[in-house]
Amino acid sequence: MTAQTTIFSARAIRTMSRAQPLATHVAVRDGRILAVGTLAECQGWGPATLDKRFADKVLMPGFVEAHGHAMEGSVWRDLFLGYFHRHAPEGELEGGLKDVEAVIARLKERETAMEDPDAPLLAWGFDPIYFAGARLTRHDLDRVSTTRPILIIHASFHIMSVNTPVLEMAGMFGEVEAEGILRDAQGDITGELQEMATMFLAQKAVGAAFGLRDVDVESVRRYGRSAVNAGVTTAADLHQTMTDQVVMAFAEATSAPDYPLRVVPAMGAIGYGIEEGVARATALRQMGNERFYPGLVKIMTDGSIQGFTARVKWPGYYNGAPNGMWNLPPATLKEMIKAYNAAGLQMHLHVNGDQASEFVIDTLAEGLREAPFPDHRHVLQHCQMADRAQFRKARALDLGVNLFANHIYYWGDQHYALTMGPERANRMDACGSALAEGLVLAIHSDVPVTPLGPLFTAWCAVNRQTATGRILGPEERITVEQAMEAITLGAAWQLKLDHLVGSIEVGKFADFAVLDRDPFETAPEALRDIRVEGTVSGGLWHESAIPA
Repeated sequence: MTAQTTIFSARAIRTMSRAQPLATHVAVRDGRILAVGTLAECQGWGPATLDKRFADKVLMPGFVEAHGHAMEGSVWRDLFLGYFHRHAPEGELEGGLKDVEAVIARLKERETAMEDPDAPLLAWGFDPIYFAGARLTRHDLDRVSTTRPILIIHASFHIMSVNTPVLEMAGMFGEVEAEGILRDAQGDITGELQEMATMFLAQKAVGAAFGLRDVDVESVRRYGRSAVNAGVTTAADLHQTMTDQVVMAFAEATSAPDYPLRVVPAMGAIGYGIEEGVARATALRQMGNERFYPGLVKIMTDGSIQGFTARVKWPGYYNGAPNGMWNLPPATLKEMIKAYNAAGLQMHLHVNGDQASEFVIDTLAEGLREAPFPDHRHVLQHCQMADRAQFRKARALDLGVNLFANHIYYWGDQHYALTMGPERANRMDACGSALAEGLVLAIHSDVPVTPLGPLFTAWCAVNRQTATGRILGPEERITVEQAMEAITLGAAWQLKLDHLVGSIEVGKFADFAVLDRDPFETAPEALRDIRVEGTVSGGLWHESAIPA
């Protein structure tokens, strides 16, 4: 029996292929691209159904988010406290809380509506850096409840604010001594907890089911819905426990015929002993399906710049804050990185501050000398403070860089005034320098830290405009063409999937982003205004839930 062929017509098809960058028709058979070109050229493969639903739209390769998190599908079960408005996976608009009192009022509203008096109140997305230094202390949260545990993950996902009952349940008033339990000038515990180990203590004590790492079938499905809204057809989950339960959740969700996303999870090495982790990651490479690609490894080094937990080089933080934290001792990190490289496992390495970047680059140089790994494609993730010298070293090692371009908009003003100061803020997320040094570049949202939306991320890299309109480091701007490459083929290369996705070429999956306008014919400052109508994944249409 002959497989059915569908030919999609469009106003324009931007293929991201050097051989044929522009077309009007694409033929699809068995979920893959059969032909690209004119209608006549596509018809050369025999009988086909002509589908004109996109005749007035623009098709691009489905966007690739090479640094996101499937917990985007689970955090929306909890209360969003963001400064900026953003859309939930089903399209609802949430957030927009502009001061601490508005945050407290929203928490009180949720607490009053909760039926179970013992259930913890979980929230996320709060960021005190927008509130002129005002923090959310345990005393603030005790105004909401002195009996119900309250845990709030900050927007960076590296800091948590909790109320007094949580501290008591976790034994943090004297019984537990751990780095990351903050105190004020008088020695009082503030209720602010920094980095993974301390936050986990609080969650474990309360039994809070925060959707921070593990996922279930429904959260994987909701991640897929968010992806459709953003034009994304392939996305990483770049820090996952990858327990048997998590693997089963991914396998079940991605096996559904109508699931719209190819998911590439990275096992969080911090959750395993080194030998155990190497064995687990190696075994994971034998699993998966056409929408589920396990086998990557995530290495966490430092923390968050806006949370002042990133490790930065001299002269340190602009406002005088102490240097940040290592998530593991450097000696352990070095041993871990070398072991995974020697095992032939691709690593994506979280490095926010330039001290962390330098440490990882130097460690990889040693590791690759000791155990050469052809086509390793290790990637420096975030890499926000790297300078030209570090980029040159990274290129010499054939590393990739995935820069957090969204930071320019969301925290650029704060980096200029508080964290890095003017000169270093102007060179943050230096896409122009990375490309000038010959690195394979991707750019990302780190969803749910910032909203999933590659066209917005591209706008950030092209315009480098902050939320107040400041142009931060105009010399580091890149072209629209370079940004489109970063959110398609560049990101696909970093996930080792560029033979399957990232361009519209014969043999690749029929994965497309459906747009109302052509990014290549849109003014650079208007990139973020392009509407994503939905996606085609494996030849199947999925419509965006975001209202027009």
